[in-house]
Amino acid sequence: MISLVVPVYNEADNIQAFVREVESAVNEPHEILIVYDFPEDNTLPALAALTPPCPSVRLVHNTLGRGVLNALKAGFQASKGDVVLVMMADRSDDPQTVMPMARLVREGADVVAGSRYMRGGRQEGGPLLKRTLSRLAGLSLHYLAGLPIHDATNNFRAYSRRVIEQVPIESQASFAVALELTLKAHWRGWRVAEVPTVWRDRTAGQSRFRLWAWLPHYLHWYLRALECAWFGITKI
Repeated sequence: MISLVVPVYNEADNIQAFVREVESAVNEPHEILIVYDFPEDNTLPALAALTPPCPSVRLVHNTLGRGVLNALKAGFQASKGDVVLVMMADRSDDPQTVMPMARLVREGADVVAGSRYMRGGRQEGGPLLKRTLSRLAGLSLHYLAGLPIHDATNNFRAYSRRVIEQVPIESQASFAVALELTLKAHWRGWRVAEVPTVWRDRTAGQSRFRLWAWLPHYLHWYLRALECAWFGITKI
């Protein structure tokens, strides 16, 4: 089974279309874990109004502390699948990429990145500075640190069960947990792979991404990756 962990924050404008698109694209048993911080989140009544109801949807109340990192941790804890995949409810991640990602995990990969920067992938929209920094980080970690993917910062990731259960999360905030888990799997000698995907900027709702607040968290793991590659110094 595939567990799709979907952190939400007031995604009423997107959630119904998101669920329908996932249901159309994922053709094996799966669960859609909608992880919310507070009961007033407008995603919840929008989901309740979905017609017909979707039996794959499971609500997960994040009680670990507000914020996307804790929402992801809560989703990981609640997941039941042998493949655990993180998606955003803003419809920026392409549901058509889910099955190829899950297939690679089943073939032995522990982390599979939905990659915007490999051949066949692309990014449509989004702030220019964010796009530029993301691309530079991904390509430099690939060529300078030997990370076997081209997109280090996209959170559209599929993980094996052992990553979820065996790799500790040190990050304290932000979406940088995807980079952390990818690096730690790579450092353990586990297989890290990628498939091309198309990322599209949201057309409804408000982004939770905070570039300047979260940049230090990404920079921490970026420098750790270079340190490991150049000096063989790392702790996993």
